[in-house]
Amino acid sequence: MQAAYSLRRRLLAWLLIATAVIGCIALIDTYREAVRTANTVSDRVLAGSALAIAERVVVAEDGSLQVDIPYVALEMLTSAAQDRVFYRVDGPPGQFITGYQNLPSLTDTDGQTAAYADAEFRGEPIRIAALQRSASTGIKSVPFVVTVAETTIARRQLTQAILLRSALRLVTMILGAAAIVWVAVTFSLRPLYRLSDAIAERNPGDLHPIRQSVPREVEGLVETVNSFMVRLQSALDALRHFSGNASHQLRTPLAIIRTQLTLSARATTLEEAQHAARKGDEAVAHAERILAQLLLMAKIDAAGSQKPEPPDIIDLVRLARQMTGERVPGAGDAGMDLGFEGEGEALIRAAPLLIEELLRNLIENAIAYAGRGAEVTVRVKTAGAKVLLDVEDNGPGIPLAERQVARQRFARGGRGEAPGMGLGLPIVEEIAGLFGGHLTLGDGPDGKGLKASISFPAAGST
Repeated sequence: MQAAYSLRRRLLAWLLIATAVIGCIALIDTYREAVRTANTVSDRVLAGSALAIAERVVVAEDGSLQVDIPYVALEMLTSAAQDRVFYRVDGPPGQFITGYQNLPSLTDTDGQTAAYADAEFRGEPIRIAALQRSASTGIKSVPFVVTVAETTIARRQLTQAILLRSALRLVTMILGAAAIVWVAVTFSLRPLYRLSDAIAERNPGDLHPIRQSVPREVEGLVETVNSFMVRLQSALDALRHFSGNASHQLRTPLAIIRTQLTLSARATTLEEAQHAARKGDEAVAHAERILAQLLLMAKIDAAGSQKPEPPDIIDLVRLARQMTGERVPGAGDAGMDLGFEGEGEALIRAAPLLIEELLRNLIENAIAYAGRGAEVTVRVKTAGAKVLLDVEDNGPGIPLAERQVARQRFARGGRGEAPGMGLGLPIVEEIAGLFGGHLTLGDGPDGKGLKASISFPAAGST
């Protein structure tokens, strides 16, 4: 048996795995956004400092550039992270004016906005902002570049703070969702627990359909269980019927067998012993016929309770002609004229073995009850969307008032003196009903005897 698993835990695991994957993707995106945000905020301050320094650059009388560093511009870059600040001012190409001469500088500025870059200075990562301007003497303009840089401690701390807060919010959301799922699944599974309790409290013999209120998603399961219980009830009923019928019908043959065995033991002559043996053999044969009929009834009951399978398409003309031909010699020995009428094909959807049993019962019933000198005719024909099977004889028949009784199990419709157990016509009717057929009992030819007619849907009809 496959190991059981917890639906609640499985749903929770799927939720946690899915949210963890989505959360990792979200954190990666958050990290990138945090880096852009930190750079944007800090770069504006760097650019402001570079602009403040650029405004203090002037041209001296000798044409050189001089700069009075406004240290308040550098103080704007100070932070709680104790970042270090660096600067340099370069004049025309190749001319260093002031600041940290080894500080990396940018040469591809456009003169309008500050250019930014990441670099390394004195073994530490730094962020550089370079601003290109020019100082005017009234006659000419002297270009210069102001470079301001700072270490990235504050930027990293800001990025980490944003990322940490996002991660904490995400973890809180995942845990909250997990708790909600746990509680929601617990409440959602309560109808299933009630269904389980309702089934557990049932008596083992109670196979009535379940009427418990369940979620829509579980209705299919409950309907399947109800269908199974109906089939199981039908199977148990068939078993009880078989057991009761067998015990009732076999009681008389078994009693006869025991009686004949006792008589044979007490016989004083060979003829008496042989007579008792013949009677016992007849009782055994009768018991065999009873068992065969009862087993067939049980098979029919089981076929009616099981899930139907697509039946085969069979030619009733061919099958009826074959079954009739096999019984012509026996009918001749009984002094009867058995014949068949039917041409072409008559296709129906049915199980071949059960239709054979139906034909066998109809023909053998007619042979058994029609009497010596009677005529028995098996006929198959098509009538529109129907296939008609007739078995008629001109024997004594069944009185009109007793024909309905003859359809019942173990009832012989006024034929109490004739052989049989009263199962032939019930077997025929139940087999026909399995495949959409309908049995009617009427008068034979010229109003004499019995005509058993079965109407089947043709294979091509809907």
